[in-house]
Amino acid sequence: MKKREQWGTRTGFVLAAIGSAIGLGNIWRFPYVAYENGGGAFFIPYLFAMLTAGIPFMILEFGTGHKTRGSAPQIFARLSSKWEWVGWWQILVSFIISIYYVAIVGWSISYFFLAFNQGWGQDTGDFFFKTYLQLSDSPLEFGGIRWPIFASIAGAWGLCWFVLFKGVKKGIEAASKIFMPLLFIMILIITLRAVTLEGAYEGLNWMFKPDFGALLNFKVWMAAYGQIFFSLSIGFAIMLTYSSYLPKESDITNNAFITAFVNCGFSILCGVLVFSVLGNMALNQGVGVDEVVSSGVGLAFVTIPRAINSLPGPVLFGTLFFLALIFAGLSSMISICEVSVASLMEKFDIDRKKAVTIYCMVGLASGVVFATHSGLLVLDIVDRFINNFGVLAAGLVEIIFLTWVCRLEVVQDHINKISDFRVGSWWVFCLKIITPAVLGYMSIANLVGDIKTPYGRYPMNSLLYFGWFLVISILVLSFVFQADSLKKARK
Repeated sequence: MKKREQWGTRTGFVLAAIGSAIGLGNIWRFPYVAYENGGGAFFIPYLFAMLTAGIPFMILEFGTGHKTRGSAPQIFARLSSKWEWVGWWQILVSFIISIYYVAIVGWSISYFFLAFNQGWGQDTGDFFFKTYLQLSDSPLEFGGIRWPIFASIAGAWGLCWFVLFKGVKKGIEAASKIFMPLLFIMILIITLRAVTLEGAYEGLNWMFKPDFGALLNFKVWMAAYGQIFFSLSIGFAIMLTYSSYLPKESDITNNAFITAFVNCGFSILCGVLVFSVLGNMALNQGVGVDEVVSSGVGLAFVTIPRAINSLPGPVLFGTLFFLALIFAGLSSMISICEVSVASLMEKFDIDRKKAVTIYCMVGLASGVVFATHSGLLVLDIVDRFINNFGVLAAGLVEIIFLTWVCRLEVVQDHINKISDFRVGSWWVFCLKIITPAVLGYMSIANLVGDIKTPYGRYPMNSLLYFGWFLVISILVLSFVFQADSLKKARK
């Protein structure tokens, strides 16, 4: 039996886990979600969601991965051969995420170079959609490959390959020790500059001014749980895999708390940065902050570049911002890819170098569609369905299996033996009742919503190809891989 790789230090593991949790969503999604759901009052349900779902689930995954030691399919197979498909479901979800997430990292690389001379021009929206992406009118109007975008995506895959090729200790851990400190330093520098801009206070007031009436709105609490769940990288095999590389004596609970709270702090810092810049931009345009606020790719590649144009020292601010996006994106992408690499190594009994090379080549080839003229439209559909019916649903099935089907007290005893402080009845209650209830409600609500109202007003055939068909295919393939494993086991 091959010796399993291990993290070199506790710091290395924590930084890698933080790197996985901290991604593009912290920068472009969290500030908008907070602003839209009660401002400063949003932090009450956000903290509650973190303590009742985020951290308990993370402790569970850390403990399960550390005790069972394997890739996600292997972990579930060891717990019950009939449930191996859940691990493969998570692996396939991670694979799909990696091939479109890398496209956004590629765009960030392009914009990093554009930032040296504000190459996006004055009309940043027109540049991004018409000049850079050359966006088509329909997801099925591919229109050929945009080679500058493909080159950036290939560059991102190359960086990912280099890190994963070197292994857990010399690759992922070493990269995390560079990426994470630099990311925090860069965000801190531009945040300190942003809060000194004229109009910054008004922008911060828009985000942080509390609307306590929002706390009576059930949707605000669901938004908090959704933000926590997607932000912490739980429910789709990453933390299971990362914790399986931990040494025998590792503090599970402290590692989970550190990861969650650092992720939360980084999100708030990004909120300060984004709304300071938006406040300045609104002042320069003579409009309210609500007229310039946005989220997602529109914030990163349209709104922020437009704001950078009017800032003193735009080159420094622009290059640092997009370099931060690259680091945040790469750290998450590396973790997403590692879960599939670990599974390839175990499934086909191949070494890391071969598995990483195969995975990155297949990933690059599979993701070519995101370098076409319809790339953003396809990405939008795939992201919607994979998050709602892949990540959420897989997380729901996982937690039901680990807490209701398996003996939760076995993992609990394992965690308590090696951690500084014990998890008890509150932890069990959160995992068995609160988290499944929240994930179940969100999954059903999303399913009903998307059946009633087709997402994004896209043509139905586009939603079928890139949405429903993709999700169903992943589920079917999960059972195919499980059947293959059972067949080999009988021989």
